[in-house]
Amino acid sequence: MKDNEYPSVMADFIVVKALENGVSVIGLTRGEETRFSHSEKLDEGEVWISQFTEFTSAIKVRGKAEILTAHGMIKSGKDEKES
Repeated sequence: MKDNEYPSVMADFIVVKALENGVSVIGLTRGEETRFSHSEKLDEGEVWISQFTEFTSAIKVRGKAEILTAHGMIKSGKDEKES
């Protein structure tokens, strides 16, 4: 296989759907030091689509949300039962 036949991590997207007001989506940088590059607050029902790039190596989601990736869907935040 040629190098360009392998999927690039930089083509990966995630979709974050807020299930409550005030969900934070935070982008973290690549490099020797990890730093915050961007943050966004979402209200319930809002959707954020983000892509990993040569500058963004990680994305942190704080709050109750559905996160869709190429690997499936995961929910963030605590369920009412866990409180």
